[in-house]
Amino acid sequence: MDWNSRRITAIIENALLEDKATRDATSYACIDPNQRASATILAKQDCILAGIGGVGRILDAYAALDGAVTSHYEVTTHPEIFDGIRLHNGQSIAVIRHNARVILSCERVILNFLQRLSGIATLTRQFVDTVTGIKVKILDTRKTVPGLRVLDKYAVRCGGGQNHRLDLSDGVLIKNNHIALAGGIVPVLERAHKNRRGTQPIEIEVRSLEELDQALAHGGEAILLDNMSVEDVKKAVKRCSNLERRVPLETSGGITLENVRAYAETGVDFISVGALTHSARAVDLSLRVVPA
Repeated sequence: MDWNSRRITAIIENALLEDKATRDATSYACIDPNQRASATILAKQDCILAGIGGVGRILDAYAALDGAVTSHYEVTTHPEIFDGIRLHNGQSIAVIRHNARVILSCERVILNFLQRLSGIATLTRQFVDTVTGIKVKILDTRKTVPGLRVLDKYAVRCGGGQNHRLDLSDGVLIKNNHIALAGGIVPVLERAHKNRRGTQPIEIEVRSLEELDQALAHGGEAILLDNMSVEDVKKAVKRCSNLERRVPLETSGGITLENVRAYAETGVDFISVGALTHSARAVDLSLRVVPA
C-alpha cells in the first residue's frame, strides 16, 4: 500500500476535515499547547492488523491542514508488528509521541481507520482459515464503503484474501441486469464479444445449470455461479471439467463461515464474499494517552 499516494492522502484529509480535527474545541480549551504526550494503541481483542502504515500519514495530513504544528512525532512499533499479523488481546500495536493536542485531535480518525480495516482483515482471515487445505481463493467484491474502496480491498489482502475487480473498468462481468436488458444470455454474450476492449476475459453470472450450459455454448470465458446450492455447484464443476478449454469458476451469494468450506470442496476456483467489506465488524482497539 502506498500510503503517500494522492488518493490515500485525500481520503485521510477528508476524514480529518469531516471531524474538524484542526478545530478541536475540547483539546484547545483543556490542554496546554506545548504539552507532549505518549499514546499507546492497544488491541482489546484477538484480531488481524491492517492500516498501521496510515498512522503517521494521518499526523502528517493534520499538520498540513493545521499549518501551525511545529513539533515532530515518533510512531514506534515492534519489528514483528505489521499489517497482516495476528494480534492478541492486550497487545501493544504502536506508541505515538507527539504534541498532546495533536494526538487527541487525531485519535478518533486513527482508530476509525485501524478498527475498520482490521475488522475486514480479521473477517477475511476467518474465511481463509476455514478453507485451509483446499485450492480455492477467497475474493472480495465492490460492496465497499463509498470512497474507501482502495483501503477496504487492501484490508482484504492483509487478511489473506484476494481482490476481485477494483472498479467497473477492471474486467467484463455480465450480471443478471445486463442479461435482462440485452435480451438473454446468448445475445448478451454475442454483444460482449463484439464490443469488449482488449483481451479482458468475459465472465458471466448464471443461476442454474441450464443457464450454465447456455453460457458455455456461447463463449462464456469464466462463470460466476450465483446463489446456487452446493450440489448444483458440484455438478457445474463436473460439467466444466469435461470441456476442452479451461473455464474458471467462481461462486457467490449466501456464502457464510458455516458453509464456505462445503462450497470450497466442490472444486470451484474462487469464492467471492460480499460480507468481507459490507458486514465486517470493527475490531476493538483503544488509544491510551499519558503525559510524556
